[in-house]
Amino acid sequence: MAKSPEQQHPTKAFGWAATDPSGVLSPFKFSRRATGEKDVRFKVLYCGICHSDLHMVKNEWGSSTYPLVPGHEIVGIVTEVGSKVEKLKVGDKVGVGCMVGACHSCDNCANDLENYCPKMILTYGATYYDGTTTYGGYSDVMVAEERYVVRFPDNLPLDAGAPLLCAGITVYSPLQHFGFTKPGMHIGVVGLGGLGHVAVKFAKAFGVKVTVISTSPSKKKEATEHLGADSFLVSRDPDQMQAALGTMDGIIDTVSAVHPLFPLIGLLKSHGKLVMVGAPDRPLELPIFPLLMDVEVISIDYVNTAMERLQKADVRYRFVIDIGNTLKAAKTSWLENHPWKDED
Repeated sequence: MAKSPEQQHPTKAFGWAATDPSGVLSPFKFSRRATGEKDVRFKVLYCGICHSDLHMVKNEWGSSTYPLVPGHEIVGIVTEVGSKVEKLKVGDKVGVGCMVGACHSCDNCANDLENYCPKMILTYGATYYDGTTTYGGYSDVMVAEERYVVRFPDNLPLDAGAPLLCAGITVYSPLQHFGFTKPGMHIGVVGLGGLGHVAVKFAKAFGVKVTVISTSPSKKKEATEHLGADSFLVSRDPDQMQAALGTMDGIIDTVSAVHPLFPLIGLLKSHGKLVMVGAPDRPLELPIFPLLMDVEVISIDYVNTAMERLQKADVRYRFVIDIGNTLKAAKTSWLENHPWKDED
């Protein structure tokens, strides 16, 4: 007979768990493993609430198992370390993020890319090496291998620092990886929630120009006055979106709800990058054909307006006249008032 969660390991633990897809959390008794030779045990003091937690407690991604103790922005104070722990000691301020294990033998692990390991073990809702379920940080105690424990500087408040363990690294990584850190670059941040607000702060710290893109005009003051964004773009305002076409070197999209992508792509310069870091519960749609050619197809009767726009550099990046579908109709209409002259 399988052991209950509170009997699987020697150390008693207490937290809050979801027991079904309603997502309602309630008190939960379970257990943590004994501190192994490479393990760090710490008292949990704070744990951030990630949007992933919401998806998981409600099984919106279809992978949740219950009971489920969420939380992967976990911070606290070390109470015990194993005999082979080298970099941490009792009393240190530490945190654990989204993963607690991997195979440690593949190329990704060898290059400190455990997050790409096919056998990566998530902090909660996964199966650990010993076959037991991992439980997250909505709890009083945490045990993790030193490899997955981050030491916090003494001057960094744990409550404010907790979101860096997921939201922080999620946006910091693409900013660095794709080179969105050079002063003078223009970066868009879609959404001003848990991920978005950190993305704005990091990008501004790097010295780049930041535009927050949101469906909520009410967030403009927060974005510009509190977080320091240079500008604010309401994505539902076609005039604002039109004015911003082709102005951004990169966009970090942090939205976890289904939303249209093509309008965002239009904001990018040539070779700009749209990086998706949100995790919607349903697939997003992206029309492919408009990505293949940067042209604006026009009818023949629009040609004079196109010339005016071309003079103002108001085109991305080439007007193309649809001769086959529009010239004949224009010809017929024009000839009704300008018939051919009969030859003498």
